[in-house]
Amino acid sequence: MTIEDDINQHAFRSEYQKSALNLIYTFNWVNEKINRQFEPFDITQQQFNILRILRGAGEPLSTLQIRQRMLDKMSDTSRIVDRLIRKGMVKKTVRREDRRLVDVLLTDKGKKLLQSMDGLNEDLDAIFKYLSDQEAKQLNFLLDKIRTSDSIPETKPDENPITG
Repeated sequence: MTIEDDINQHAFRSEYQKSALNLIYTFNWVNEKINRQFEPFDITQQQFNILRILRGAGEPLSTLQIRQRMLDKMSDTSRIVDRLIRKGMVKKTVRREDRRLVDVLLTDKGKKLLQSMDGLNEDLDAIFKYLSDQEAKQLNFLLDKIRTSDSIPETKPDENPITG
């Protein structure tokens, strides 16, 4: 189905506007599919991301180090870590060399959860089942290109048509 049919809008200002709306709509569509996969595990995407980061690191990390590796840079890492602590998935440890710093460590319960979720990889990959490997590479290239372009100029207060 096309974006026009999905959102019942058949005229766009430009292909750029259509692309932007298509990207937002598709993000929300994929996001919903992923959230449904996570529901049985009582975990959010952000919590999963932190657990995945800790498992991949193989060592305790500070919340700052976790935040630098997160997909969602706007998230409140400390708050998410605290929720994972309440669930028993991670724990905090004080650094021996500097007692002012705290590291986050994956617990056995967190490791077991990730192991049980590893089976989701194929289900999550199935979201993109209609893309060939080459199309997936091209999509990644285009998304990286969009994200690395600094094409949105900052609006200065004196240029704002509303405030004058």
